[in-house]
Amino acid sequence: MNKAQLEHILLSAAKVGDDNEIIVIGSQSVLGQFPEASKNPVLSYSMEADLYLKNKLKNTILVEGAIGEGSMFHQTFGYYAQEVGPNTAILPKGWEDRLFPVVVKRDGRTVTGYCLEVHDLAIAKYAAGREKDYIFLAVLINKGMLRKKELISRVYSTKCIQPQSVIDRIKRDFKEYAGKHHDFGKYMPASTHQPSSRKDHDKQSFIASVRKGKNII
Repeated sequence: MNKAQLEHILLSAAKVGDDNEIIVIGSQSVLGQFPEASKNPVLSYSMEADLYLKNKLKNTILVEGAIGEGSMFHQTFGYYAQEVGPNTAILPKGWEDRLFPVVVKRDGRTVTGYCLEVHDLAIAKYAAGREKDYIFLAVLINKGMLRKKELISRVYSTKCIQPQSVIDRIKRDFKEYAGKHHDFGKYMPASTHQPSSRKDHDKQSFIASVRKGKNII
């Protein structure tokens, strides 16, 4: 995913959910602070944006229905929104004050997507502890996007994690990946996320209906 695609999702989510403020907490929230992350195949591999509506939380389920995985939106563009909530990610205290805004002005509407600051995102990844999270973190460290002292400081302000085990992992990761050459391509899956196959006339019909206002994208 790149920033333009994230902006498309934000605008579409705002239209569907009737809320111009959106919180983005998944891996692609890195695009708020580092738009250039889209050039890295590991950091940009995910084609979903984990988000929820800031002011109309209950409407987030409508967003997933309209532009979520398997939707016509997803099939057409190859990326989609994933419904999450305020408690989905384990985050450090004060994360709300460090969000990076992505402002989209289009179609007479101003939409703001609030993306996690990279250290807060990293803490959420360490808390999740999945293999794909550790690969993502390794690249962030390797590319100099994370500071070890700041990351460790955030650990101490995060509930629901075991601080020492996370700190030990952070220290090992920085020792292994900081400032060293690594071939992260070997961690990439053999196949990439692609839009589901559609006959060309079906796609053109969909686009035509959008232009007539029958769908929201």
